[in-house]
Amino acid sequence: MTTPDLESLRRDLRYLLDRTAILDCVANHARGCDRHDTDLITGAYHPDAIDEHGKATNTGTDYAQWANAAHAATARVHTHNITTHTCEIQGDTAHAESYSIVVLLGNDGTTAQFVSGRYVDRLERRDGQWRIALRRSTVEIMFTADASVLASPFFASQGYPAGARDTSDLSYQRPLLRSATEEDHR
Repeated sequence: MTTPDLESLRRDLRYLLDRTAILDCVANHARGCDRHDTDLITGAYHPDAIDEHGKATNTGTDYAQWANAAHAATARVHTHNITTHTCEIQGDTAHAESYSIVVLLGNDGTTAQFVSGRYVDRLERRDGQWRIALRRSTVEIMFTADASVLASPFFASQGYPAGARDTSDLSYQRPLLRSATEEDHR
């Protein structure tokens, strides 16, 4: 391999490692919100970061407490889904745009809010770690939907596990093991 080829390979590898770390940061933030995992949310931000959700502005250190309280007050369950993600990396600074779909099951258990928007982020690599330095959230589409099917006898009989807003959620189980079924008891 020639020196220019090796240098090109190093640049490509650095880009891929940085891009993966940035996407992991964005995804961990979303997971942290759904599990109300303060450490996971806070770990996505530099301590002096700023998060702007409309008129609500919080530091990276304070955002988790605000978000968890807002989610708990307005929804029984929620899922933050990251879809289209673009990222421009320039040295130790990156600008990312992540489309998000957030679905919040109302406290009544029969209605859901559907919110579609974007997270527009400036991320910085400090001490080798990519974290959000500035996040600005947009809301592009929002509507309310009927979620009463969740309470139907048919759906209830399907046996789906319920998520938890803490580390008792099945996504934290290590190792993840097969659940017992009726057939196992025969």
